[in-house]
Parts: sequence; structure tokens; C-alpha cells
Amino acid sequence: MTARSLAGVRVLLVEDEAIIAMTAEDMLEDLGCVVAATASSQAEAITAAAGDDFDIALLDINLNGQTSLAAAEALRTRGRPFVFTTGYGVAGRGEEYDNVPLVTKPYRVGELAEAIRKALGR
Repeated sequence: MTARSLAGVRVLLVEDEAIIAMTAEDMLEDLGCVVAATASSQAEAITAAAGDDFDIALLDINLNGQTSLAAAEALRTRGRPFVFTTGYGVAGRGEEYDNVPLVTKPYRVGELAEAIRKALGR
């Protein structure tokens, strides 16, 4: 898959660790995506999920000891695609989200691109 296939995709990035967020931003930009909004807490994620300025969300499952599952549910209800990210494997995702792509940390650009493509149906 080429970066061109993701060119212009607007991403809501939900990540509580600054260094990981910066790495993800760099990878997303390398893929041609645009980081449209960021959130680093559960409350910010829920608020951002209600917006319309993104095409897909990357949701870190664990946000400072809380989860992003409420934001995931808000996105699902609105029919908005998202990808889970985690450093803990599938733990915490919940079986109701088994069909949601998951990217483990540390990110690899190819896996990130594939998960985004899958979530967007490309």
C-alpha cells in the first residue's frame, strides 16, 4: 500500500503519552495523513469524538488509568471509523470491539497504515 492511498485522511489522535503521540504524528504525516485533532484524556477523547473535523480516530485504550471505550462507543454510534492502539495487546478492548483494528505499541508504520486502511474500508 502506498502512502498516497491515505493522503489527506484527517486523524483524531487520542494518546496520553507525549512521546508516543509525537511519534504517531510523524508516522501519520509520513503516510500523508493530517492530524486534525488530539486528545490526551478520557474527557478530551469523548469531546473530540463528537466533532466532525476528522475521518478516523486512533484511540489509545488506556488513558492514564482510564479507558477510551466511551469515546469508542460514541464513534461507533455515529458510524465513525476508529482504530485502537495499546501497549497491552488485546487486553482492555472488550469483545464487543473484536472487529476493530488494533495496533500495538511501539507502532510500526506499515501496521498503522494497514489498520487505518482496514478501518476506512480501503
